[in-house]
Amino acid sequence: MEFVETAVIGGGPAGLIAAYTLAKNGRDVVVFEKDPVYVGGISRTVNYKGFLFDIGGHRFFSKSKEIVDLWNEILPDDFIDRPRLSRIYYNNKFYAYPLKAFEALFNLGPFESALCMASFAYAKAFPVSDPKTFHQWVRNQFGERLFSIFFKTYTEKVWGMGCDEISSDWAAQRIKGLNLGAAIIDGMRRSLGLRKKGEGAKSLIESFRYPRKGPGMMWEACAKKIVEMGGRVQMGRTVEGLAFDETSKMWTVTVRRADGQVETFAARNVVSSAPINELMASITPTPLSLLHARDLKYRDFLTVVLIGKSSVDLPDNWVYIHDPSVQVGRVQNFRSWSPEMIPDGVSTCLGLEYFCFEGDGLWAAKDEDLVELAKKEIDKIGLMRAEDVADASVVRQAKAYPVYDDRYAQNVETIRMEISGRYPGLHLVGRNGMHKYNNQDHAMMTGLLTALNIVAGQNIYDTWQVNEDAEYGEAGVSGAQEALKSERLVPRKVA
Repeated sequence: MEFVETAVIGGGPAGLIAAYTLAKNGRDVVVFEKDPVYVGGISRTVNYKGFLFDIGGHRFFSKSKEIVDLWNEILPDDFIDRPRLSRIYYNNKFYAYPLKAFEALFNLGPFESALCMASFAYAKAFPVSDPKTFHQWVRNQFGERLFSIFFKTYTEKVWGMGCDEISSDWAAQRIKGLNLGAAIIDGMRRSLGLRKKGEGAKSLIESFRYPRKGPGMMWEACAKKIVEMGGRVQMGRTVEGLAFDETSKMWTVTVRRADGQVETFAARNVVSSAPINELMASITPTPLSLLHARDLKYRDFLTVVLIGKSSVDLPDNWVYIHDPSVQVGRVQNFRSWSPEMIPDGVSTCLGLEYFCFEGDGLWAAKDEDLVELAKKEIDKIGLMRAEDVADASVVRQAKAYPVYDDRYAQNVETIRMEISGRYPGLHLVGRNGMHKYNNQDHAMMTGLLTALNIVAGQNIYDTWQVNEDAEYGEAGVSGAQEALKSERLVPRKVA
């Protein structure tokens, strides 16, 4: 058995940044990544015959100076600035996103626009008190009419469940800071060309930074630097067991390699970005909260990549498909993310994202059937003609999104309480590791703060506040320090 101070489960943004920070501080760390080829998790970049594409599309934008500094430190010479252009497709029409007021009013028509404004006014006059569901939260903010047009169909595609089954927590986190009045004013100014560069909420930014060959460049460079600093990144490794010794306070980590061989490690700390239900099922002695972990749900998705010499000019980075007549939920245009992702410089490469559950009809469909579905739907939408498609590829992504149902918060809190009291040295990070729908920069922050806690030998930072408290989440480490000084955040002791 080999000793390592810290074992990191998962080579996504959270796990790699935790390992990078530990290695930078001279600590002994090893990363176990299940994928035999790619690091980066859902932020990886896949290579298909020289065509590069994301699993979801990842902008590099953050209000945290520490995260931006990390990006520049790890990948100093490979960022490009890209204009943001995205649209919404609904009822055979395209709407700029963020909305342009005159265009939206014209597309909806005067009668529908009037109904939307009346619905908004009614919602403000008679709000649902203490909204519990996504539907109630959005209805309060935008009105029932706009909810049904711009939120309901797309949200139910993404989650595979009704908007009355989704917790209001998800809306508050993902749509936080936006309201209809602000959107109308911003849209008017945008339509009239009066909006100054840099104004607006985070979700309304008009440009972003992006690695020239996709986000995988960042994580491949990060993994390389971890190794250069003395850490290890082991690919094709699945963590099958975690045994905790209450006497020594040490973990025994059992890892299966891609060739079937089993390795064991003794570790003082375990940092996990694995899905909580998988993590808790691997622990002995059996956690008391295992049933709560098993009750956590996830949404999966697959991307059908269509490649060809398209006759349709498409400037968008991505298009949200709100139309219920097709199954596709979002379309990525990878050449608009970066021209260097297209090897011949002229082809179109589109990623059609289909949200599903692992094992359902879409997930289990044959690749050739998925390609035919994607060709039919992209032709119907008008973003590319079916006859222009020359090649295609399918990539499946399990557990892409943690589901915010009406039980998730209590389940996660129960698990957190047991870990803090029973399993010292076990740290949860990242989107799946914490069952929080974090952005890439938030996931990185959880890894960074966890590593700093390990280096300090005490829990200075409460990583669970990242992306919960807006000021803390956006201000980063310095903001966390100031928050602690002013007692707005109290660090949670877990060791």
